[in-house]
Amino acid sequence: MEKTREILKNLLAGIISLEEAENELKANRVEIIDEFVRIDFQRDIRTGIPEMIFAEGKNPKDIAVISMNMAERNRFSIVTRLHNEPFFQMKKLIDDRFEFEYNERARILVVKKKGYTFEKTDGLIGIITAGTSDIPVAEEARIIAEAMGCTVIKAYDVGVAGLHRVFPPLSEMQKKDADCIIVVAGMEGTLAGIVASLVDVPVIGVPRSIGYGFGEKGISALSTMLNSCSPLVTVNIDNGFGAGVIASKIANRVAKFRKMK
Repeated sequence: MEKTREILKNLLAGIISLEEAENELKANRVEIIDEFVRIDFQRDIRTGIPEMIFAEGKNPKDIAVISMNMAERNRFSIVTRLHNEPFFQMKKLIDDRFEFEYNERARILVVKKKGYTFEKTDGLIGIITAGTSDIPVAEEARIIAEAMGCTVIKAYDVGVAGLHRVFPPLSEMQKKDADCIIVVAGMEGTLAGIVASLVDVPVIGVPRSIGYGFGEKGISALSTMLNSCSPLVTVNIDNGFGAGVIASKIANRVAKFRKMK
């Protein structure tokens, strides 16, 4: 985004021609690093979603190189599904131009240029989990949503085993006028449909691979959410990243029009 603005400013100032600006913008779309990775730096401009790094299957050294290059250009980078061992290997390679924060529970690493903070959009998202076992996926969604400029209200461990627990936080989310709500639930996954039956905003269900027997792989929760009588959107099993992105796109779109009033 920073490089794109620089090109546009140079065009407006007459420093470069329209053709030169067009060529620079084209060159700025993708950067090849060490001949093994192509980084799409304009993804956030096209889609509202910054390119992020999926760590599983990648070499820790490669992750470090990619994350620093992305943070250098975009001021931050996010690495998802990063387990402890590769994190400990790669963190030694991150130089002092950057600061970083690792959320072990969510398995997410955020690398930033020193002093950078995420710009707020005024989007507001609620995140609810049925149990404490669902928190890792909920935290993945939270970090992604905050990186995309949203504010998050969270309420964990309020599932159907003690359904009365969900009403106070759900009431708070409605009073604060949350733009959408993410519900993460394992076992039979009923909570997402219940929440969807109580609110007038979009609900995104995240089935969790937690439970006994057949349900342990998240199939029961997925089936329940897909067949909910109360309509909701359902992402893939354990896909906190996807839920965070979709919720943020909804909230940011709402926030954009809210500002126009």
